[in-house]
Amino acid sequence: MSDLTPDEAASLAARAGLPLAAARHTTVAAVANHIHSVVRVLRDLDFGDTPPASTYRAEEDVRHVAR
Repeated sequence: MSDLTPDEAASLAARAGLPLAAARHTTVAAVANHIHSVVRVLRDLDFGDTPPASTYRAEEDVRHVAR
């Protein structure tokens, strides 16, 4: 996936009903590109046998801290 240009960011925002002031196009594109780069890294992680978060139950996680 190539980087999002400021014009593309403005166009996509407008399609979503979020018109942007021209001064924000470059910043929004940069933030979106950063988020995409982080998501790319997360997609490459191997979680192996890690169960999905939906199986975690906080009330069952009892930890004792030595004082």
